Amino acid sequence: MKALFSFFDQYHEISKESRIAIEGILSEKHYAKNEILQNIGHTCKTIYFLKSGIARIYYYRDGIDITESFSFENNIIARVESLFTGKPSSKAIQIIEDATIIAIDATALFKLYNTHHDIERLFRIIFEHGYVETVQRIESIQFHTAEERYLALLKETNYIQNIPLKFIASYLGITQVSLSRIRAQVK
Repeated sequence: MKALFSFFDQYHEISKESRIAIEGILSEKHYAKNEILQNIGHTCKTIYFLKSGIARIYYYRDGIDITESFSFENNIIARVESLFTGKPSSKAIQIIEDATIIAIDATALFKLYNTHHDIERLFRIIFEHGYVETVQRIESIQFHTAEERYLALLKETNYIQNIPLKFIASYLGITQVSLSRIRAQVK
């Protein structure tokens, strides 16, 4: 749990009592490569922390698998639009590389907000940060070339070689052939 609380401390430190309360709603599990963490149509009730591994959020458009985002070691992944609305998600979460996940029961977490205001503040800040990342991703698609987006992804992780090219290409909104050209140019 040390990695999770180190992650939390980057955003907002919480009291010892709050740490103990959060520990009571956590569970840790290992997932194998290609395993589905949450299916399309699932209502998200869990926030996941990737202690190790890589995951992606994806959806289908016209029968084509599209990667929306990647999450790497020591980061959170969740279908927040489903989490906050209580509606089933049109997106899924897949494990790309064997992963150890710490699951946070969101229903129990939201109940803790009433008695542990520092937990509420912590997750508000985390979700605000996630919102800003989403806006930056949209702006990246609008204002940057596929090559610039690929270079930004390279800076984000040292594990790019562990992600199948088809997922990277769909994330960038290009074909695998175009991705191969970009990769050849940036080497």
